[in-house]
Order: sequence, then structure tokens, then C-alpha cells
Amino acid sequence: MDLDFHLKFLFIDRRITIPVRWLQYAIIALVAVAAVAAAYWGSMKIMLAVAGAIIGITGLLILLRFPNAGFLLLFAGGMFVPFRGPGGFNASILTLILMIGLWFMDMFVVKREFSFVKSAPIRPASLMLIVCVIAFAMGQIPWFVFANQAPLDAQIGGFAIYFFLILAMIMTANVIREIRWLKIIVWTFIGLGVVYVLGRSLELEIVDRIYAHGVYANSMFWMWMVTLPLSQAIYNNHLSFRSKAVLYGIVALTFYVALVQQNDWKSGWVPAGLVAAVLVGWKFRKVVPFTIPFVLAVAAYLAQELIATDDYSWGTRVDAWLVVLDIARVSPIIGLGFSNYYWYAQIFTIRGYHIRFNSHSQFVDIIAQTGVLGLFFFLWILFEVGRLAYRLMNQLPEGFAKAYSYGIFASVFGSLMAAFLVDWLLPFAYNIGLDGVRASVLPWIFFGGLISIEQIYLANQKTDPASSRERRLLPTR
Repeated sequence: MDLDFHLKFLFIDRRITIPVRWLQYAIIALVAVAAVAAAYWGSMKIMLAVAGAIIGITGLLILLRFPNAGFLLLFAGGMFVPFRGPGGFNASILTLILMIGLWFMDMFVVKREFSFVKSAPIRPASLMLIVCVIAFAMGQIPWFVFANQAPLDAQIGGFAIYFFLILAMIMTANVIREIRWLKIIVWTFIGLGVVYVLGRSLELEIVDRIYAHGVYANSMFWMWMVTLPLSQAIYNNHLSFRSKAVLYGIVALTFYVALVQQNDWKSGWVPAGLVAAVLVGWKFRKVVPFTIPFVLAVAAYLAQELIATDDYSWGTRVDAWLVVLDIARVSPIIGLGFSNYYWYAQIFTIRGYHIRFNSHSQFVDIIAQTGVLGLFFFLWILFEVGRLAYRLMNQLPEGFAKAYSYGIFASVFGSLMAAFLVDWLLPFAYNIGLDGVRASVLPWIFFGGLISIEQIYLANQKTDPASSRERRLLPTR
């Protein structure tokens, strides 16, 4: 099958056809060049660079033909491609930028119309992008005379993390237009993730070498490995008993690794545990009021135990929050720019030391880098995502989409907990960093998937307004 492109730009309007045979010849030629280069120079770096170019070109061709396949490449690249460039630049962030670039090209060149889908979470997300741009510009101001600013590459890296992750949600909402593709994306992630979880449960060291550290060392991987299968197992009534049993098994296995094998790492199981509690509690919400005293007692006990077992870390975190917030007072509205507070911190004292440090809190990081405006829009995004999920939970028919909405609703609570613990949703350049984007991209993609469900639902309503409620809603099989 040939690849057809319809190029429309200004006075240019023509259709371009690339025969598949040409592509095959091109790939063969590139392989030959790679072999010659490797044989001549004998350098592994040269070989890897040429191989990366071949893979990149192949991926680009796939994206041009099947844009939604980019999400699968994003997962695969983030999990399995160990490449780390300057500052932690990796295949995941590269694929994300490429997907966003192709999406913009489609709007500007092909459709010649710049527009986003209309949905409540899109507005605060768009405003957050504007705040990020302004904060980056403000970050070039030397706020403290006796301290160095962050290097420009660190500022660009911090800006890219915020900007492209939030834009990932908007892009996903506009690109995914079929429930079929959202299902493929969800089940692909679960399938790739369960291989790692199974390997870890069996204590197979090889899985840590195959999977990238930035994935399994990120709270978001564990939270979504609970959120997606558990929500489908509880609320998707179209699944067979056997399928639900498998999904419950995946959740149990995930908690075994996160809660038993790596219990000391709170970010691995606390957000996931909160998501599970919300999903189960909502299912049995009629009896929840009778369990409130017990739930509060358990929550108080767990909170006390968590603080007691990590008392020093908790105390230093509180001290760090206070110092960083004190630094941010010089520009409270729009922040100090990206990565700057890390360098300003050394002119302040924390427990008697003049050192550079990060806050280990998503909320404090956002205030320091983008001000209270950034925090306001960040919380507004989560609020609108939660509200949209709640609305769809009550409007959609039984099936995948309804269960997915339940999962997103619960994930908002887990995301808030993860943001409280560490900067898992929008990594800080000097903490989780660009390498963390491998898993930190997950909530933004799945939030965008919820907006796609809303758009498909609205489209079905417009095309079949006279049908019954069950038939005019989303296709669920």
C-alpha cells in the first residue's frame, strides 16, 4: 500500500504519493550504510547512531500513516529504549515531541485550521501553557544578586517537561477519535506493564535490565498499573468472569511488588492504594457511611506509621518546603522560572547548611517555578478532569468507557497524593528530571483519553439524537 499525503499550504495544493517499494529500498540502503560505517570506523556509537536513525525514520513513517500508533511507540520507547541524552533526554520525550509536532503540522499544513476540542479541562490546560511561557521568560531575570541562575539548558529542560506533558493531554484529546484506539492504548500499557510486575514478583533481575529505570522507579507506573485494570475489573460488566479474574490478579501482583517487596518506597504504593480505596469505596458507597469511623482510624494509624518510619525524611521535607516558599516570595505570582530555585537555595540555610536542594513536593515546585498562578491552573486541570469523569460515570452505558471514567475519577485523588509526596506528575529538572517523563506522561495521556471519550459521546449524540439513551452513547464493545 502506497503512502499518500495531501499537502496544502498557502498556494501549494498537491497530493504526494510515496510507493512502499521506495521505502523498502531506502531502508535497505540505510542498513547497508550502517554496516559500512560500523565496519569502517569500528565505533559502537556510530552503529547506535545509525541504528537510531533507521528506527527513527521507520517510526516517523508509522506515525504519518497511523498517528495513534505513536502512543504505542511512546510506551515501548519509554520502557525499553535505555538511551539517555544530555539532561536525561530519552526516547519517550523525543516521541512525544514528534507526535505533538506532527499534530501541529496536520492542523497548520493539512487542515489549515488551529483549534482544540471544546472541553472543560482544555481551558485551564491552555492557560497553564501560557503561564509556563511567561514563567520561562521571567526566569531569565536574576532574582538574587549573590546567587547564580540555573544554566539555560536546565531551564529549557524544566520548561519542556511542564509544557510538553500538559500539551500531551490536549494532543491526546484531539488525536484519539475512536474508542477502539483508546482500548488498544490501555491494554497495551497493561500488557507491557504486567510483564515487568510479574518478573519483579518472581525476583528476576533481567527485567530491571530490560525495562528503563525511569519507568519502574516512578510512582505513576505503579498507580496506573492499579487504576486501569482495577477500574475495568470492577465496573466493566461486559468483561467475562475469567477476564476480571485476570485483572484482579494483575492488581494483586502489583500490590505484592509495591507494598511487600518495596514497602519502604511510599510513592510506590500509597497513591495506588488511595486509588484502589476510592474505586472500591465508590462501588460500595451505600455502606461507606457506616465504615467512616473505621476508615478514619486506619488512615490516622497509617499516616502516623508513615511519618514515624521516615521521621528524618519527613522533617527535612517540611524544612525544605518552608525554605523554598520563602525563596518564592520574591515572585509569588508567576514564580522564579524553571529550575532557578535549586540554585538560589544555597544562599539560604536549611538546618544550618548552605546547599542546593529540591522541595520533593509537586505543589511547592509549581509555586517556586510558575507561581500561585501555575498552582491554580494545575489544580484547576485536576478538578475539571475529576468533574468530567464524574459526569461521564453517570451518563455512559455499561462497558469499557464507563469503567475508564471511574478509573480517571479515582486517579485524580491518587495524583493529588503523588503530587504531595514528590514531583511525579510534572518532574522537577533536578529531581525526577527528563528521565521521569517515561512514566510521568501516563496521567496526561489517560486524562486526554477521558476528553476523547467525551468528544466521541457528544458526536454520537449529534448524529443520532432520536435514539434511546443506551444506543446513542458510546460504543462499548
